[in-house]
Amino acid sequence: MAAQISAFLSQYGLIAVFILMTLESACIPVPSEVVMPYAGYLAFSSNLSLWSVVITGTIANVVGSLIAYYVGKVGGRPFIVRYGRYILLNPHHLKRAETWFEKHGQSTVFFARVLPALRTFISLPAGVAKMNLGSFVLFSLLGSLPWNFALALAGFELGKNWSAVEGYIKPLTYIGALALVAAVIWFWFGRRRNKTA
Repeated sequence: MAAQISAFLSQYGLIAVFILMTLESACIPVPSEVVMPYAGYLAFSSNLSLWSVVITGTIANVVGSLIAYYVGKVGGRPFIVRYGRYILLNPHHLKRAETWFEKHGQSTVFFARVLPALRTFISLPAGVAKMNLGSFVLFSLLGSLPWNFALALAGFELGKNWSAVEGYIKPLTYIGALALVAAVIWFWFGRRRNKTA
C-alpha cells in the first residue's frame, strides 16, 4: 500500500495529499503516517513547499472529519444499530460515546487527532453525540495541525534518506494491520464465547 500511496503522491502532489487525507479522516483507513512524511519528502525534493503540504493535509482532515461527523449525526443511533456491528460498534458503545462526549467532547476530539488509528474514527461518534459543530471543527483543526506538521517535517528533514525511512515505515504499517486483524478476531471469538455461554 505504501508504494501505491507514494506513486499517487509523486504524480498528483497536493491534490493527492488532499484526497488521501480527506479519506483518512472520513473513516477510511489510509495511513497518514505514510502520506504526510512522503509528502514532506516531496516538499524537500520538488517544487512543493512544506507549509502547502501541512495546510493541505490539515484542511483535508477537517473536510473528511465533517463527512464522518455528518454520517454520525444524520444516521445517529439507527445507523449504529443497523451497521455498527460491521465496525465493531453496538448500542452500548453508542451510549458510552454519547455520555463521554457530553463531558469531554472537545478534549477528546483534540487529543484523538494526534493518536494513530483513533484519529481516523473519532468523528463518527462525535457526530452521533451531536457535538457542537463549531467546537468540533476548531478542535479537529487544532489537533490535526501538529500531527501533520510533525509527520511532514520528518519527511522533509530526512530528505535524501527517504528510501531508508520507507523501509522502516513499511513493517510498521504491516504490524498495525496485523494488530487490527488480531483485535477483530479476538473480539469476534469473545462474542461467540459469550453467546454460547
